[in-house]
Amino acid sequence: MARPRIIIADTDVNYILSLQLKFVEEFFEKIDLEIITDRNYFENMFESPQRAEVLIVSEDLYDLSIQKHNIGNVFLMTEKNEEEQTADLNVTRIFKYTSIKEIFNEILGKTSDSLNVKNSGKKDPQIVVVTSASGGVGKTTLAMGISACLSQNYKKVLYVNCSRLQSFGHLLKNSSPVSDSEIYSKLSRNNKGLYHEVKHMIRQELFSYLPPLKASLVSLGVPMEVFLNIAQEAKKSREFDFIIMDTDAYFDENKAEQLTIADNVIIVTRQTKASVFSTNILVKNVNGISNEKYLFLCNDFNSNKDNILISSEMELKFTINEYIEHIENYDAMLGVDFAEQTSMKKLAYLLD
Repeated sequence: MARPRIIIADTDVNYILSLQLKFVEEFFEKIDLEIITDRNYFENMFESPQRAEVLIVSEDLYDLSIQKHNIGNVFLMTEKNEEEQTADLNVTRIFKYTSIKEIFNEILGKTSDSLNVKNSGKKDPQIVVVTSASGGVGKTTLAMGISACLSQNYKKVLYVNCSRLQSFGHLLKNSSPVSDSEIYSKLSRNNKGLYHEVKHMIRQELFSYLPPLKASLVSLGVPMEVFLNIAQEAKKSREFDFIIMDTDAYFDENKAEQLTIADNVIIVTRQTKASVFSTNILVKNVNGISNEKYLFLCNDFNSNKDNILISSEMELKFTINEYIEHIENYDAMLGVDFAEQTSMKKLAYLLD
């Protein structure tokens, strides 16, 4: 059986390299990948009939005559951020200056059948750490929203709140804390195999979650490391596709370990001076922050308010990957309700 043919065409050699590497990394020896950076070569090639499952082409190289060829899906890389289908059949616009990971995921989401990659094997479970440099940025709302969206996409998700004082019950239908004293004894001991000892207490709404504890960790004699233990053992069990660790704003040895073992890290900030300043400080204390596994989100974004993130007032030590716009009446919503928010769906799509 012939391998799927993918053509990437752009005269910007530096830009095309990152996308080429992503396809090679994911589909090495499973596809026929052609890279074209010369305009004349591209035009001459399409003077004869061409067949391909995917064509990714820059706007300046694209021509309507390409529609005459047997191309399954055409992705038009534009320099204007316009997420829309073109008037041409099977042509999708993609803003070329978003992250390579986002571009790749969007292409894969629309072509997985023709590329025959859906059944290539189940992905390993992922631990996603959601954290922030300061409180009050909506981190828990985002963590639950991501959990809900992934669950709607038929993923098995375990939400683990890792706060020292757990006050997320208002976002749940069943807000009652753990009452079983034996559970607290097991959490205090934090023995190997703890996940299997306590997993019977996991509750289910749209996603699975560990219910809130009835008091602070220090009051209960429960070590902070307990959540790291549970998350890692849940990952090894392969009972979930994603383990979402919602951590607090403290930065200590336990947080450093959480960041180290995570497959993806989402750092949440806001557009305010105080929040951006705190995030800069956090970034200075984290090794490997430029790694692809780190995503920076500006939550509760309001275009009518000052945005320090684009101001010359403060030098940023990070780059925002996604803006999550202000959600009206979010105080009246439960965690599962955030699955209907477009911005949350897009964020979950980046992880999936």
